Amino acid sequence: MLPGLMQSFPLQISTILKHVEVAHHDREIVSRLVDEPIWRYTYGGLGKRSAQLAHLIRHLGVRPGDRVSSLAWNTHRHMELFYGVTGTGAVLHTANPRLSDDQIIFTINHAESLVLFYDRTFAALVDRLKPQMPTVKHYVLLSDEERFDPGKVDAICYEAAIAAEPDRFDWPTFDENAGAFLCYTSGTTGDPKGVLYSHRSVVLHGLAGGLSGAFGLSAFDVVMPCSSLYHANAWGLPFAGAINGCKFVLPCEKMDAGSLHELIETEGVTFTGGVPTIWTMYLDYLARTGKSAGALKRVVIGGSAVPRAMAQTFQTVYGVSVLQIWGMTETSPLGVVATPTPSLAAKGEDEMNDVIWTRQGRFQFGVELKIVDDNGDDLPHDGESSGALLVRGPWVLEKYYRAQMSALDENGWFDTGDIATLDPQGFMRITDRKKDVIKSGGEWISSIDIENAAVACPGVRVAAVVGVFHPKWEERPILIIERHDGADLTEADVRVFLEPHIVKWWTPDLVLFDTVPLTATGKIDKKQIRDRYKNALAG
Repeated sequence: MLPGLMQSFPLQISTILKHVEVAHHDREIVSRLVDEPIWRYTYGGLGKRSAQLAHLIRHLGVRPGDRVSSLAWNTHRHMELFYGVTGTGAVLHTANPRLSDDQIIFTINHAESLVLFYDRTFAALVDRLKPQMPTVKHYVLLSDEERFDPGKVDAICYEAAIAAEPDRFDWPTFDENAGAFLCYTSGTTGDPKGVLYSHRSVVLHGLAGGLSGAFGLSAFDVVMPCSSLYHANAWGLPFAGAINGCKFVLPCEKMDAGSLHELIETEGVTFTGGVPTIWTMYLDYLARTGKSAGALKRVVIGGSAVPRAMAQTFQTVYGVSVLQIWGMTETSPLGVVATPTPSLAAKGEDEMNDVIWTRQGRFQFGVELKIVDDNGDDLPHDGESSGALLVRGPWVLEKYYRAQMSALDENGWFDTGDIATLDPQGFMRITDRKKDVIKSGGEWISSIDIENAAVACPGVRVAAVVGVFHPKWEERPILIIERHDGADLTEADVRVFLEPHIVKWWTPDLVLFDTVPLTATGKIDKKQIRDRYKNALAG
């Protein structure tokens, strides 16, 4: 084999920062904060403050390979941690504040973090957890000096600490396969599992995320991540957006519809993304107020299947394209994105939308997909055959952090736990999670298909379907509905609406009105629903 004669240049996160400091130094970053005025600066400012942060953690004794944890919202300070911590060769563990106390303690202790950076929102939480986090030697409150109040914890003020540091840092060169981010799964079944992203995987994922067949970003875009920075790096947007010179608008924890709309309108947001529940509330807000979606052009929705009615309303009423995305913490998370192709567009808008709105996405460069049957044999890409979804690629997990065994099969494929179909055009459709598929009388029922039908019913805010024990049919579906505020919706209304949209024997045996619980990552918590209603049809 003849070796290539090109420069060997490691893919490091610091190279993204150095690029934007030069190529897009005056592009703006706007950030809401917990209880401070809106912050405005540029990529040039991001570079300087990330350098100051790098000096700070070095002075705190953090060395390459050491772990640093954050308990923080979508702010410019959290984004500085993304670059300043990883650029030194240390690993940033973005702890999920929506986990239980025990799970947060588990992840920080499992990571063996030396420093914890946290927003003021979490001061009481940190006070409570501190005695159970023996590896954490330093606490840094992400605050300005005016509002700095460490409470019971001997914490450092972030702004005061970095102000004392130089604003240039000699970013070291090291192996691109070194660890960069440690993200934990939500842990709904057992302890959370750590996924350790490398610099190489983060940079490749960022490059792929901006492609036209994925998020389609450019320097003219204004990006507002409503997926949490602590959840799989906000779907890689801090890196895909920076690579393309996008303006950033960071909403902190203020994800209510009114607050998001204010930023969309005043900052000219063109691109955003988050879980379906956020956009259900946003569309309801627009409908109630009669307001427009401003400059917004594209919304990426992931975490669970996008209701067709939501996508249709965004496009037909507000002129906003919806891009479904499928992925998971183990895939960094980009797996597929539902973007059109010329051959699909040639079939007409109606047929194109039917595919885009009912599929999670299509093949992206860098991620291979296949579906297999119960024997592990490959299934055809015919859009009908459904099987276990397997993935592999350069930003897909090889094994969990501190695990002894690989998470892959003998051919290097990772089992996602999803059941899916693949069609001849390369589009993937999730039909269910393995644990959520309902088997009734020996036949399979897709909970996702029923949910998508139900959520289109007027008055439905969130719909969840689970299978529960049935003495005759083994399992039967029940439907839990959370109404919009003020909606006058009955079980009879729902049944009448569902009748033309699903096969008769899929009709839920019960329709119940209740608050639909969500997981720490904003997904419907079906485990909790199953536990709550497990005997609902027992007789």
